[in-house]
Amino acid sequence: MSTKPDVLDVLNSQILDDDRAKYLQTQSQLNATWTFEIVPNYFKQSLAETDETKFNYFDEHFGIIDSWERAFADLRSLNEKSDDNTVYKIFLLGRHGQGYHNMANLKYGEKAWNEHWLHLTGDGEIVWAPDPELTELGQAQAKDNNYQLKVELNRNLRIPTKWYSSPFRRSVDTLIGSWQDIVDLKEVKPLIKEDFRETIGVHLCDKRSTRSVISEKYGPLGFVIEDGFEEKDVYYKDDYREKVWEQALRQNRGFQDIFNSTDKKGDAFISITSHSGSIRTQLMVLNHRPFAIGTGGMIPVFVKATKRQL
Repeated sequence: MSTKPDVLDVLNSQILDDDRAKYLQTQSQLNATWTFEIVPNYFKQSLAETDETKFNYFDEHFGIIDSWERAFADLRSLNEKSDDNTVYKIFLLGRHGQGYHNMANLKYGEKAWNEHWLHLTGDGEIVWAPDPELTELGQAQAKDNNYQLKVELNRNLRIPTKWYSSPFRRSVDTLIGSWQDIVDLKEVKPLIKEDFRETIGVHLCDKRSTRSVISEKYGPLGFVIEDGFEEKDVYYKDDYREKVWEQALRQNRGFQDIFNSTDKKGDAFISITSHSGSIRTQLMVLNHRPFAIGTGGMIPVFVKATKRQL
């Protein structure tokens, strides 16, 4: 069941001019090595005429315009012909399936959620914080992704060589459900990265579990936690919500690390499972048009990265 974005998803996918300007003004804080742009005409989601509210990525085979064969052949050719300062990758960006916080938002509505319920752990019927788990629908959405990925593999989609996840359970469990029995997670060792977490602060559902809890649950399944990952969530604050431009800087830092630490030719197709807010700013960082993703949704992005000459 492909989950199309709802009105709120579309609204939350937009970037205000002030946030975009502030991000551009503060990029120098990163001392970033790489700049990013989209390679056009490979995926429908990058086209201005594609209506995100009507787009069904299952029916559209993840939005591929020509064929997976052409996309990956061109990806290989571009990396072979480019100099050392230019790298091409395709990212498959996935949003976690429905979590209990999403269910609660639907139950109470956006206004009541923002004014009251997001500060609490639950209502006596639903527990949605901190670090909520997937609902039955969210688990089903991951399974549907698994089915569609197998369809695309039969149409010559490649398997990524690197997997990354937000540290939240809803993202890690979506990654597991989407890729189970396609790859052996104990072999590919997905990396849990703090940078790819959801917008930080105020919303109690966006406070993560401790490192010990994450390690105990997901370490035996093959997941690796990045170096420097603190035991407690030192970033979450009850009284400050991360700005969009601040989250964009954080996502940029995550991409800088990927391009600095992965092989140009061997790691050209990469999976990242995160959140709606994370994907909004990931697309911004990569210079992709805003594109709303429903719960459990995925969007592929063909990226050209250029190393800055310092």
